[in-house]
Amino acid sequence: MAALTLRRRSRRGLRPDRTTWTLAAVAGGAVLSFVAAEVGRVWRRGSAPAPTEADSVVEAAATATRETVGIAIEGFRATPKRDRTLLNLLLSFAGMVTFVRTTTGVIRWRGEFGPFSSVRAGGRHVHHFVPGITLAFIAGGISILSKDERIDQWLAIPFGLGAGLTVDEAALLLELEDVYWSEEGIVSVEIALGVAALLASLGLASKILRRGESRVLGNAPATAASNWVPAQRRSSSSA
Repeated sequence: MAALTLRRRSRRGLRPDRTTWTLAAVAGGAVLSFVAAEVGRVWRRGSAPAPTEADSVVEAAATATRETVGIAIEGFRATPKRDRTLLNLLLSFAGMVTFVRTTTGVIRWRGEFGPFSSVRAGGRHVHHFVPGITLAFIAGGISILSKDERIDQWLAIPFGLGAGLTVDEAALLLELEDVYWSEEGIVSVEIALGVAALLASLGLASKILRRGESRVLGNAPATAASNWVPAQRRSSSSA
């Protein structure tokens, strides 16, 4: 009965519903809008001539894009460690989900070829959530056991890759059946889009809060800390 149900699900195929398309549109639109806005800002302030003044709009756009990439690299180097960690986690997670969905789709429609093939061990198909969980556990364990906090930003990369492999098969873990390409398998895509949007939102919120903190508090934390000790001493002396 279970096999018959699974075959029926497979015939229906992977059909994104309105929620999935909405999440994809929001996520993709946000990324494209951000990139376009940043390139446009650099185009206005950088060395590239304005579109109305350029001899070749394509060359001007290429110059603005190169300058934007350079700014992004320099900004990454100057960014606080916490932000770099979150960015590495987001990029590795989103990149892995995109990669594994693409490669599994190619294998499904074209068949196995080259390095793109299903992994089997002992006659069983090894789903990619297995190495995903292993990779995330190893990266998280090293981060917990290590006393060097500087490596956290680099451990976020394998952790994000492992999380991407695992979340991509979230529907299989929820259903306890191989529903990857079935109608129920779309849940994995929805969860992946939701996690990516959450990580991006956390990064943006963290940046906004830090800017507000620097403007409102300034050196207040240090001042408060210096005033705290005398207050405690006063309490002790009065007692």
